Amino acid sequence: MKIGLVDVDSTIPNLALMKISAHHKSLGHSVEWYSPMFAIMEPYDIVYLSKVFSSTYTSDYHYPIYSKKVIKGGYGYDNYDIPFENYDTIFPDYSIYFDIYPKWKHTAFGNLTRGCPRNCSFCIVSNYEGKVCKQVATLDTFFDPKVHDTIELLDSNILAHKSLELLKSLRDSGAHINFTGGTDIRFLTREQAKIINETKVDRLCWAWDNDDNGKTESMLIEKRSWFKFDERIMQVYVLVNYNTTWEFDLYRVDKIAELDYIPYIMIYDKPNAEKKYVHLQRVVNNRMIWGANRDKNIKELLDEYEKHKDNLANKNGQLSIGGVI
Repeated sequence: MKIGLVDVDSTIPNLALMKISAHHKSLGHSVEWYSPMFAIMEPYDIVYLSKVFSSTYTSDYHYPIYSKKVIKGGYGYDNYDIPFENYDTIFPDYSIYFDIYPKWKHTAFGNLTRGCPRNCSFCIVSNYEGKVCKQVATLDTFFDPKVHDTIELLDSNILAHKSLELLKSLRDSGAHINFTGGTDIRFLTREQAKIINETKVDRLCWAWDNDDNGKTESMLIEKRSWFKFDERIMQVYVLVNYNTTWEFDLYRVDKIAELDYIPYIMIYDKPNAEKKYVHLQRVVNNRMIWGANRDKNIKELLDEYEKHKDNLANKNGQLSIGGVI
């Protein structure tokens, strides 16, 4: 069989497509990136399209598809079906991205768990993966210590799974770990924190999404001292333009900085958001601007941005508040 792959909108290697490639190659099938030019002459047996983001954020693949069968999957297509039985445990075919993303050649991508008990109204994870955090794989199903020196951990909320063995396996791998999901600090135990402290962590992301009567804030305060990492490692996602006030959004940014974390703005429904949210994201998420203006609170930084934004662009279109860039 001839299999074609289409990565519609990923900005990093697409785990689903790497697993699909591995699956079909294990069956002796030919796998390649889909080419409409050659497909006209020789149609594919199956073409897989994987889309991460909804149509609100990215457009669909718009070239003709010549194939006997077309399968579309991912959050962007609202199709969460597992494409084959051993999907979670098959080792990804990383080679398909070597030429596209050479910088990721020594990075492993995968998740040890699926599901999140929080069931947040703005998030689709609980509907897609379930409301119970369950183990679905072991580290050796996507990490090869002979090849990889870094792991991009894609779990949605790994701390909701209380087994310490998962965290120990990450620690014992010796690899640099990026916890990319907005992990819920309310689940964190001292035992988990101890193991994470013994791990080569490059990034540890938390989430402060809404006003939950101060629960997340109090946990960010109490548990900050549990970690040896400085703010460059400890990042907190801040959801805006959803169900919080502008005043509370600014408060969260300042509080996160005060507690020695780094805030990272996530805009809900960004294409339709007010400009103030885009400006907030621009000054906070630009680490050079943020780092050079730590003496200012976020209101002062936004005021300066508004006054000088037309004159503070360098040749790459980036802002240069405080003479940073």
